[in-house]
Amino acid sequence: MAHLKLDNVHKSFGDTKVIHGVDLDVEDGEFTVFVGPSGCGKSTLLRMIAGLEAVTSGSLSIDHVDVTNADPSDRGVAMVFQSYALYPHMSVYDNMAFALKMNRIDTAEVDRRVRQAADILGLNELLTRKPKALSGGQRQRVAIGRSIVRKPKIFLFDEPLSNLDAELRVQMRLEIAKLHRDLGATMIYVTHDQVEAMTLATRIVILRNGLIAQVGPPKTLYEDPDNMFVGGFIGSPRMNFLRGQITGETKTGFKVTLDGFDGTSLTLARARDRKPESEKVMVGVRPEHFLPTGKIKLAVNVDLIEDLGGTSFAYVSAADGTAITVEVRDNTNIPSSGEAHIAFEPGNAFLFDRASELRL
Repeated sequence: MAHLKLDNVHKSFGDTKVIHGVDLDVEDGEFTVFVGPSGCGKSTLLRMIAGLEAVTSGSLSIDHVDVTNADPSDRGVAMVFQSYALYPHMSVYDNMAFALKMNRIDTAEVDRRVRQAADILGLNELLTRKPKALSGGQRQRVAIGRSIVRKPKIFLFDEPLSNLDAELRVQMRLEIAKLHRDLGATMIYVTHDQVEAMTLATRIVILRNGLIAQVGPPKTLYEDPDNMFVGGFIGSPRMNFLRGQITGETKTGFKVTLDGFDGTSLTLARARDRKPESEKVMVGVRPEHFLPTGKIKLAVNVDLIEDLGGTSFAYVSAADGTAITVEVRDNTNIPSSGEAHIAFEPGNAFLFDRASELRL
C-alpha cells in the first residue's frame, strides 16, 4: 500500500494545455476512480503517475518520496491497460512471469508469485494456454495477474473493461472490487462510465477539461454535487435541469419561479455560501425524485415511456420544450402519451447559478 500526492500538476502537449494544476491526495489502501468525459485528461493524469508521460510542472510523490522525474520501473506502480498488452506467443504463466524474470527474481519465487496470483484470479486451469485461446474476461484477468505478481505499491487501471461486453463488464467489476478488498492495495482506476465509478470507488475524482470538478465518496457526489456538471454526470439517468428565476430571498434560501410552468414557484434552501451572479438559475431534480405525493406539481406532455423490466422511465416535456426524465413507479399515474402531472419535493431539488453553474 502507498500514499500518493499530486501537487499543482500541469501537463501540456506543445501549446495545448491538458491538465491545469491538479492537487490530489490518495491515501493508503484507497480505491480512487478518475472519471469524466472523453478528453477531460483522466488517462493523461494516470500516465503521469505511471511515469509514461512527463510532468510539465508541479510534483508527484509516492510515500513522501518525490518521483516526478523517476523512471516508471522505480516508482513501484503497475498498470493494467485497456488493450491487455499480452504477448501472443507466450502462455498465461509466461506472460505473468515475464517482468519478474527480466528483473532476475529467483525462479522459485517467480513460480510462487505466479501461482499465488493465478489462485486469486481463478487462472489455475489456464496457465498453459496462449492469449488467443482466452475470452476477453480471461485476458483481462491475466493482465491484472501480471500486475499482482510485481507486488506494486499502487495499481493503475486505464479503462480496463471498455473492450468487454456488458455482462462481462459487470462480472469483472465485481472481481476487481473483490481484489481490492482482499489485497487492501492502493488502486487508481480510470473510466468514463459513472456506474463503474459509483460501484468501485472509495473516492471519485471527477475531471472536466483538465481540472478537478469535485472529489468525494460516491454517495457525497450524488447527494451533494458542487456544480451542474457533477450533478448531471453522477446518476443514471442524468439529473434534469429546469430554468428558473430568483424572485426573493429568505433567511435560509431563495424563492424561485420556474420558467415554462405557469408561474410555479418554490423555496429552496441555501447549500453553499455563494451569491448568485444574477437572478437566473437552474433547478436540478433527479428522475428518481419525482413522486406522486410531491409538493411542487408540474404540467407536462408525455413523449415516450420506456419499460426496462424492473424500471420504467417517462420522457416528458414542458411547455417551453424542456426535456425531463421521470422514473415511473407502480404508484405513479402517468399515461403513455398526452398531458400529465409530475411532482417533487423542494427538499430533493438542487439550486445552481445559471451563469457559473455553481451550487447555491
